[in-house]
Amino acid sequence: MILEPKSTSVAYRCPSCGSGIMSAVDVFKLAADRVRLKCTNPDCASVKKKDSESSRDNAALDITLASDGTIRLSVPCIFCGKPHIFNVNPSLFYGKDIFMLPCPYSGINICFMGESNHVKAELARNELELLDMLEENGIESFRDLDADEAALPDPQIMEIVTFVIHDLDAEGKIYCKCHPEGSEDTAPTDSFDLTSAYDGDYAAELTADGMRVYCKKCGAQKIIPTNSLISAHDFLNCDSITLE
Repeated sequence: MILEPKSTSVAYRCPSCGSGIMSAVDVFKLAADRVRLKCTNPDCASVKKKDSESSRDNAALDITLASDGTIRLSVPCIFCGKPHIFNVNPSLFYGKDIFMLPCPYSGINICFMGESNHVKAELARNELELLDMLEENGIESFRDLDADEAALPDPQIMEIVTFVIHDLDAEGKIYCKCHPEGSEDTAPTDSFDLTSAYDGDYAAELTADGMRVYCKKCGAQKIIPTNSLISAHDFLNCDSITLE
């Protein structure tokens, strides 16, 4: 009787060109050494950057067997520009028809593992989801997203800024011409389209200069810096935002 080794298919999306990369991984290969998946698209920037080992490392998915028996994956992220680390139980890694790992900040799946046909299907579905997202934000291709990578703020900074904006909106502490400071407040809402129960109708969007908070009704706005953790932590102490 010949025993087939445990194996699974693993896939991710190259953060430089957006290509889907998939490979089979079995228990013997993983036990012997690190398994690395990397982009082979000849037009991909990560393949062309011969002078930068770190840039190629950030575009490659590494799988290793951890000392505690779990499987450690370093997964490149098309959103954050740097890998996320996951430790997965072998029963999930080898035993599921499909198992996915999301970016902890965007919630979009960035790694897929399981039976090959299921992985291919999820990779295709993920591509459609990302293309729709790029189109909504006026970005033509994955390469354009990579070109703008240097301008994207650190996810930790974005998390702090977004948290404070949510909090101030819920408390009715975002002011504009529609909702001037000192005006009588109505009951707040928990929703965040920044669609508030106050007179202003607020929204937020990421720009090259920072997070732009603006009122859809009167057009007043304010740019919240997202270029450093220091400015983000200073923003934590903010008790209101006045849009001008």
